[in-house]
Amino acid sequence: MLPPCAYIPESMPCMRQRDQYPKPPFQFQRQPYSYIRLMNAVPGSQPVDIYANRSLIAQNLPYKGFTEYMQVLPGIYNMTVFAAGTTGPVLLDAVIEIPVRSINTVALMGIPPALSIRPFFETVVQVPPGRLYLRFANLVPDGPEMDLTLSNGTELFTDVSFGMVTNYLSVPAGTYIFYIKQSNTDATLLYVPNIQLLEGRFYTIYTVGRMDGSVPLQVLIPLDGNSYIQVG
Repeated sequence: MLPPCAYIPESMPCMRQRDQYPKPPFQFQRQPYSYIRLMNAVPGSQPVDIYANRSLIAQNLPYKGFTEYMQVLPGIYNMTVFAAGTTGPVLLDAVIEIPVRSINTVALMGIPPALSIRPFFETVVQVPPGRLYLRFANLVPDGPEMDLTLSNGTELFTDVSFGMVTNYLSVPAGTYIFYIKQSNTDATLLYVPNIQLLEGRFYTIYTVGRMDGSVPLQVLIPLDGNSYIQVG
């Protein structure tokens, strides 16, 4: 018997096509701005509010939710997280750094009280014709190291531990069936069928949930900002 199919949210803001996003104004393209979006990967958590340097940047962000990308100045940010609609107690107080002219998904992860927040840098490179770039992230806090394989047994990514995201890998555009497996075993953790990945795009496959079954294992496959945002 195959494991349960992965859940891929519909109508996610980050899944819009490239031509639906206007390019930043010309004057912004010549400034050292960066871009971030926030992601809540804390399994089964209540919605949260996230502040950067005491300014609210993500309000009522649910589990598996993403914000839109927002333009920010590069630098050091003090990030504080609260249950939505409150200003205490503090769920997380941490510091992150956003590089100059970068695109990042900033992921809130872990199990309370052991939460962390981490920016995942989205590399900007030229995509060869007929191909796309794909990477894999393990955000399952009680999970083992994981592999991402194809239906023919080809291993795309191996030994990815909690909190890690791989480098991007160039693959042909098309429709894929993925298996997420426990590393160094034959155990399949998740079956991800019929995923259409488009030419010229960048995608990250985020695995979320809990291994104990209290929150189902699922994947989120948003379109990454380096598919359409210009920072050069």
